[in-house]
Amino acid sequence: MSRLKTFVFLCFLLFTCGAFAQEKSGGRQRLLMDFNWQFAFGHPSDTQKDFNHGNSYFSYLAKAGYGDGPADPKFDDRAWRQLNLPHDWAVEQEFSPQASFSHGFKAIGRNFPDRSVGWYRKTFAVPASDLGRRIALEFDGAFRDSKVWVNGHYVGTEPSGYNSFRIDISEYLHYGSDNVVAVRVDATMEEGWYYEGAGIYRHVWLSKTNPLHVAPHGTFVTSQVNNTNAQVTARASIVNEDKTLRTFSVVQTIVDATGKTVATQRQENLTLAPFQTQDVRMVLPVTNATLWDLDAPYLYQLVTTVLAQNQETDRYVTPFGIRTIRFSAKEGFFLNGKHVKLKGTNNHQEHAGVGTALPDELQYWRIKTLKAMGSNAYRSSHHPPTPELLEACDKLGMLVINENRLMGTSEQRMEDLKRLILRDRNHPSVISWSIGNEEWAIENSIIGARMATTMQAYAQSLDSTRAVSAGISGGFRSGISDVLEVMGYNYLGNGDIEAHHRDFPNQPSMGTEEGSTFATRGVYVTDLEKHYQAAYDRKPRPSFYSIEEGWTFYANRPWLAGMFIWTGFDYRGEPTPHVWPSVTSYFGMMDNCGFPKDNVYYLRSWWSGQPTLHLLPHWNWPGKEGQEIDVRAYSNCEEVELFLNKKSLGRQTMKPNSHLAWKVKYAPGTLEAIGYKNGQKVLTDVVKTTGPAASVQLNPYQTTLKANGEDLAIITVSVTDKNKMAVPIAHDEITFQLKGPGKIIGVGNGDPTSLEKDRFIEDIKAVGITDLQEKPLQSMPSGPAALPDAEGGNWIPAFLKRDYKNLAPAYVHRGTFELPAHLAGAEITFYYKSIGREQSIYINGQEVAQNLKEDPKGNVFKLNHALLKPGKNTLEIVATPIPKKYDWDNVNTDPGTLQILTPAPAWKRKLFNGLAQIIIQTTKEAGEITLTATGKGLKPAVLKLKAAAAEQRPAMP
Repeated sequence: MSRLKTFVFLCFLLFTCGAFAQEKSGGRQRLLMDFNWQFAFGHPSDTQKDFNHGNSYFSYLAKAGYGDGPADPKFDDRAWRQLNLPHDWAVEQEFSPQASFSHGFKAIGRNFPDRSVGWYRKTFAVPASDLGRRIALEFDGAFRDSKVWVNGHYVGTEPSGYNSFRIDISEYLHYGSDNVVAVRVDATMEEGWYYEGAGIYRHVWLSKTNPLHVAPHGTFVTSQVNNTNAQVTARASIVNEDKTLRTFSVVQTIVDATGKTVATQRQENLTLAPFQTQDVRMVLPVTNATLWDLDAPYLYQLVTTVLAQNQETDRYVTPFGIRTIRFSAKEGFFLNGKHVKLKGTNNHQEHAGVGTALPDELQYWRIKTLKAMGSNAYRSSHHPPTPELLEACDKLGMLVINENRLMGTSEQRMEDLKRLILRDRNHPSVISWSIGNEEWAIENSIIGARMATTMQAYAQSLDSTRAVSAGISGGFRSGISDVLEVMGYNYLGNGDIEAHHRDFPNQPSMGTEEGSTFATRGVYVTDLEKHYQAAYDRKPRPSFYSIEEGWTFYANRPWLAGMFIWTGFDYRGEPTPHVWPSVTSYFGMMDNCGFPKDNVYYLRSWWSGQPTLHLLPHWNWPGKEGQEIDVRAYSNCEEVELFLNKKSLGRQTMKPNSHLAWKVKYAPGTLEAIGYKNGQKVLTDVVKTTGPAASVQLNPYQTTLKANGEDLAIITVSVTDKNKMAVPIAHDEITFQLKGPGKIIGVGNGDPTSLEKDRFIEDIKAVGITDLQEKPLQSMPSGPAALPDAEGGNWIPAFLKRDYKNLAPAYVHRGTFELPAHLAGAEITFYYKSIGREQSIYINGQEVAQNLKEDPKGNVFKLNHALLKPGKNTLEIVATPIPKKYDWDNVNTDPGTLQILTPAPAWKRKLFNGLAQIIIQTTKEAGEITLTATGKGLKPAVLKLKAAAAEQRPAMP
């Protein structure tokens, strides 16, 4: 090695050691593992379609390290699809009337086994310097029945699609080299009765810690507030995963939102035996504390530092808020000592275009959209939410009922509840734990009461600062209803709420589901044949209540803490009151794109302090001239006057929590409403008759994005007439083209009956080599002319009876592969795996490679279409054999896979009642993103977005 090279190497070594020492001083890293996974469909029962997984003599359950098929680290996944997480493969499927009503008729589940199991694989490097640290995979959620292997070792299963789970993989890793994680996800069976997606639809992380560290979710911060001061109790569970006794200190520090330290304490001379855990508790006073509130969601950070021999072994940061919460049986809910009426919505984790795989920014956008409506509370129905959703609620000021998936008191059910509470109990947004929802089989029984009592007590043992609730709809009678700390009423029509309150006057209560209605955005005449429901607020069924009736009931009873409407957003599945071809619900205040239905403005009138005046319907009714149209105004003005083409149709007084209505004979022109307060004109709203669509319009949520591979542009697509007025009845199909450092990840339009694609992705087919045979040769022939005659004898199945102690100098192998009839536009790639020390490869007698040396990573050949033909093709490989050192050695016998990649078609979507949505995500490159939207006979629109260089989250490369 030259002196210069030696010097450079020593500098690099010193830098590496310095970086490692700096990293080890903190000890903790958490790296995002979302990027660059390989994905392919398996099969729930056909092992051949499941890549021969589970076929080995020793199964992965029999002996350690015997993962087979994709669980084998040597498995070749190069022909698989490459993608980033979060990923929902269900949203990418077609619709089918044979599919599940609950899952929005997406073609997955028992009737579609070829699309119900997915395999994910990722190769990642772990530096040699990490040896001695504790390293874990952390999954925020995968739907469902997930099995995980690391380097061929089966390391765990998580049956639920909603539980976060963590697997310590420290001993399974190759330090200083590559590692392979494989995850098999089986979405065949549903867990809920609504759209749940399929796949690793939440984040995955790689966590690294010193053996002496804070336990996972091991801190708990509570506070007592006295005037302007607070006493903060900080608990930390410290675990010693070292193999020797450790002596250590713990420092707890509270940092305010500006980064200033406001309190700190230290405990010295603590000891922990190997693999033991110790809880450390400190009380820290905070003077002039800033409280977390809905309008000012102020967050502190608790920094827990673990030191051994004055060296930092761990630094664990816990965001938290200082606030007080209280449910009263007589006065409802209190936040920081002030009465707050809960104005909530129920929501599933799902959005148009992306399904359940919601990027973080989309979750923030949805919470902002709910807050703009006046909502202050969110119920995660009916499963634990993502950590990112709770972070959004913490930062934006939204109260949360955090819901357990399934009631029960078995060890597994209680462990699920424990994981939920430990993960989420430091979020100031969480005000209640819900232990279940509409458990009809046990709601009114002694078994249900026993379960609820036990689960409630267990939840209190983990977190005594929040009350426990559940959603009850089977009649508010003896059973679970009698024992809940906070009663959750699901729908006025299911029982006598006031009678229950008289029987249990000391039990706080709230409406956990109320105000369910059916509405299709932009539709004002119910059409049962088309499955469209008029968007006027009304009773969905005779025994149920409208939004207005429900809110009026809860608003006028101070002992009810508030209500949670079913639902904030439409969601896939459960398209009540319809069936196929309806594929989404009709319940939402907004459609599944987040476009508001008219009920949003009713709620904004009475839920928010925003001056509001909203007139409905639109005023495009060709052919209905002279017919009466039901016109309504949602407003918090004292009076509203309506005008048609400048002629007054009457001035009406608004009653609290109500609306105003007129019957208006239709005439084209201008419908105008004027709102008054104290006799003065304060607001106007106008709807006009428009002309036909003339131009496409693109309206982005934001135009400057972070080039971090995660940020989003959420864009509203509409059309205007020649006078620049939005056309509310347009249904034009819009096609999109994107250039620059971004990608489209989903489109939607809010139409509950639309069977259009949500995502336009490349089609990837993997074609294997079949009927592989072999014949021994005395030497390696040169060129295709020297290949033996295919019709000659002595061909035997390849590798099956090969005598590895008496190998021939060379072998010729012949196999076939089938190609489809139509290959136009497809890219065909042969991912070859060496079956010889040296080999020459031929396809249909044409040379592909000559004298290729063995490569453990394999070779890649982009194939010219001229080499290929539809139907059967022939592959020939002449190779010098790979010997076995021991009889039990595994020699590769698979020459590889052909990948047929058909590029994705153009993204497109029809407008529904004038609107569609397109979601664009940045890559990690900065630059200008250009979106072009075109429609037949329409002036196109061009939108420029800036992707600015931005700091990226720590992630696996």
